[in-house]
Formats: sequence, C-alpha cells, structure tokens
Amino acid sequence: MKILFLEDDPVIADIIVDFLEESWEVKHCYDSKAALLLAESEEFSLYLFDINVPGISGIELLKELRSFNDATPAIFITAYQDTEHLTKGFDAGAHDFIRKPFELDELHARIENIKRLFNIDEKVTISPSIQFDPTLHQIISDGAAVHISAKESQLLSHLVSNRHRVVSADEILQRLWDYDEMPGEDTVRTYIKTLRRIIGKEHIINIRGVGYRFE
Repeated sequence: MKILFLEDDPVIADIIVDFLEESWEVKHCYDSKAALLLAESEEFSLYLFDINVPGISGIELLKELRSFNDATPAIFITAYQDTEHLTKGFDAGAHDFIRKPFELDELHARIENIKRLFNIDEKVTISPSIQFDPTLHQIISDGAAVHISAKESQLLSHLVSNRHRVVSADEILQRLWDYDEMPGEDTVRTYIKTLRRIIGKEHIINIRGVGYRFE
C-alpha cells in the first residue's frame, strides 16, 4: 500500500513516517501544494492529511482532489476538537478522522480498517489464471501484468463488487462520472470492450438492452 502523508510539523512527521514505513510505502509532504502535485502525478492507496497545513488546508486539498474524480480513501489528522471541522472534513470526502494526540497503534488500526473497507492491497481473482489489482490498475494474466486506465479500473471494480447482478450503463455513468462531465453510453461500451478483450467475454456478459453482468 502506498500512502500520501501531509503533515507540516517536522517532529510529528518524522515519528509517523518512521512508524508507517515499517508496514507501507510513504510519500511525505510539508505543504498542500507539494501534496497536490504528488497526488496528480502518482497513484496512492490512501491519503493521510493533516488539516492545518501551509497553503490551502487539508480539507480544501481533498475537495480539490475529489473535484477531479479522485476517489482515493482519506483520513484526516487534526488537533481541532470541534464538530465543525469534523463535518467539513466528511463533506469534503474524508472516510475517517484521528485527533491529536493519538497512539500510533490507533493510527495503524484506522488504516487497517480503511484497507478492509476498500479492499486495498487485495487482488481479485477472476479465474485461476487472471487476477485484478484495483490499486495498481492492473490485470495479471498468466503472470503478465496488463495496465488499464484508472477509469477502466473503477469500472471493473464496480462490476466485480456487483458480481452476478446486471449493471446498467446509466448506473455506471452515474457512479463513475460527475454529472457535468458525464459522457455518453458509447464511452461505457468502449471501456467494456477493452476489459472483455483482456479478461475474456465470458467474465463480462452483455445483456442486450439492459446492461452488463460480471461472472
């Protein structure tokens, strides 16, 4: 798992980075501008953001990332004790909060909980010879990794999580795109065609006029 960690206090940052690196890969930034640049250029499994940092706040940073359809799970670290910041954080797209001061074991437990909720680092077995890694946007077929786009990865993840259920093109469009950026159904068909070519038509069934079913 790869974590983007935003914390401006060098003492706290060093302690947490040392702790996190015992289990995961970590990229640390002291300000929101640097964190934004990293988030735009690299793929991360989890965002761990302090709220009160130089530049825009951690909350505003997450808002901006969410505006680009970035669905990476996020945990906020904060010294604030009021519910106003808690509410703003969840409204911005956070999945959890941890208040300073905290025990490192608590942070570990919260990260492990996010991993379970979002199946982070867990490959999906499609067939005995095919696996799907949603974190790295890869389909591994007979040991060879095929990279797919982030949107194709999101689409396959949605189909997998709704295994055996027919998912309509309209549902896919509403789940994967913002309303003002929503493409047409032809885009969904193009993505489906690519995925079927990689994993096999037998795993994504086209129910004509209705939608698609993952088997």
